[in-house]
Amino acid sequence: MTKTTTSSSTSTAPAVDRFLATVRGDHDGPSPWAEGAVLDAVVPGWRMSVQGDDGIRNQLRSWYQDPGEFEELRRLPIANGEVVELTVTWVEDGVPHAARQMHVLELDDDGRIVHDNMWCGGRWPASLLAEMDAASHAG
Repeated sequence: MTKTTTSSSTSTAPAVDRFLATVRGDHDGPSPWAEGAVLDAVVPGWRMSVQGDDGIRNQLRSWYQDPGEFEELRRLPIANGEVVELTVTWVEDGVPHAARQMHVLELDDDGRIVHDNMWCGGRWPASLLAEMDAASHAG
């Protein structure tokens, strides 16, 4: 896949920057989540809701355990936060992986994330990425 990193936002929110660091596997630092925050996630074959800072941070820690980088990143400001579209890549047990996601992040008046509506296409190992790449180039 071609690496394209874009950003459509001219200003950034520190909580969204912190959230993106978490997606890249950096779980240290201050929490971006407001008290009572909600993660409403649609993942392949499932929908789940996690509430509160500890619960959300634990869930993200399980999803983004390995250091990663963005192959694609687009940030679009909305009235009360940002829409973040991303493809994150990482190596897990020696195998390259990628995931494609969309997050609608709502911020409170203090600039912390109060709600994350998230959609994920799945976690794809190198073999499936190669298959998808071949299919995209098929005539």
